[in-house]
Amino acid sequence: MDTLSKRRIPVVAIMAGLLACVIVHAAQAQQWTRFRGPNGSGRAPASETIPSLWTDDDFNWSIELPGEGHSSPVLWGNRLFLTSADETAGKRYVLAVDTDTGKILWQREFNFDVHQKHIRNTFASPTPAVDADHVYASWSTLAEYTLVALDHDGNDVWRRDLGTFASMHSAGPSPTVYEDLVILPNFQSDRVPDVVGESSIIAVDRVTGEDRWRVPAGTKFVSYATPCVYRPVAGAPQMIFCSTADGMMSVDPRDGSVNWRLDLFEPRTVGSPQLAGDLILGNAGSGGGGNFVVAVEPGGTLDESATTEHAQPHLRYTVDKSAPYVPTPIVIDENAYLWSDGGVLSAIDVATGDVKWRKRVSGSFSGSPIAVGQRLFCISDDGDVVVVNVAGGEYELLGTNPLGELCRSTPAVADDVLYLRTISHLYSIGGK
Repeated sequence: MDTLSKRRIPVVAIMAGLLACVIVHAAQAQQWTRFRGPNGSGRAPASETIPSLWTDDDFNWSIELPGEGHSSPVLWGNRLFLTSADETAGKRYVLAVDTDTGKILWQREFNFDVHQKHIRNTFASPTPAVDADHVYASWSTLAEYTLVALDHDGNDVWRRDLGTFASMHSAGPSPTVYEDLVILPNFQSDRVPDVVGESSIIAVDRVTGEDRWRVPAGTKFVSYATPCVYRPVAGAPQMIFCSTADGMMSVDPRDGSVNWRLDLFEPRTVGSPQLAGDLILGNAGSGGGGNFVVAVEPGGTLDESATTEHAQPHLRYTVDKSAPYVPTPIVIDENAYLWSDGGVLSAIDVATGDVKWRKRVSGSFSGSPIAVGQRLFCISDDGDVVVVNVAGGEYELLGTNPLGELCRSTPAVADDVLYLRTISHLYSIGGK
């Protein structure tokens, strides 16, 4: 090999490495992979291309979806994935949509037996999860709790029947991907005649769908909370779950061992746990009221001594005025924002729980807020997208944008584009 060739090899290697980094960065830039995005935080970088007020002319595209649903879209690269269901035909759908054009690239159908559900629920409420290889979707009937994996072109990878699912309200929690696992909460009801609920937390291999571990759990009310991952400064990561029977619970995602539990929730848990500095927020309630938010100092892992104070979780404070039942809180800097079902938005100090302000916004809400920089976006049940600026911890109503249709979904955002799903339509706005 000549001297010149020897000199070229490092340059070529460096250029290839830089190109690979650019490709990886580009792929990572376009990801909203689960309910409420990265680790369920609901937060995306500030964007000047996503307006606070808009007209129909500002949409990149809008499409009608097959059937109905409350699930949120997830995104990988230039594809959106979401679910829907046609109750009359007894069909559930998993579909992929081109982010640039709104064209439906493929649509898979799955037959199901129509069964009892809550009047505010749909047969397509759990949000799918997506990674570089697969999209994972879940749903239930009384006879079968189903988890499926499809590739990005809609081909079957695996399908699991996880057993009966005892609920009078149907399913709600969404699957999440952690490293090489797909993890799905399976908290069931003990109040369904002739159906025995066996609650658990299930982790399957994301490639094969085979069980990796199962954690037995208490059975009382169905939980709709989707977990998040808490990464302590010292110690192994913990996956945090909320349910009525087990309270707030920490599980080691590596093997399913339970680190700690804290009994907190007598009513139902619908909103999902949320990281808030060195605390974890959880909320619970009922359709009749009595809603509250708790802030928990998490405990340690089983790798540490269970007798030390550090290893024991503690309840730091509770907020029970104008607290959300269904919507999940959102945390920005030192504040947590609690968007209640009845349309009251509260800002609290994350460390202390002290209320800084409360403001009433128009409408009732079932979807959860997301943040684009310092702006909160939340869709009312009537389909009005309310946008609030909370820069500096202050409150400023920026606008209300009517979509004109029932909505109990949570927005998604990636690469300066906002995606809004109503019960039967999907919209794209921003990025221009």
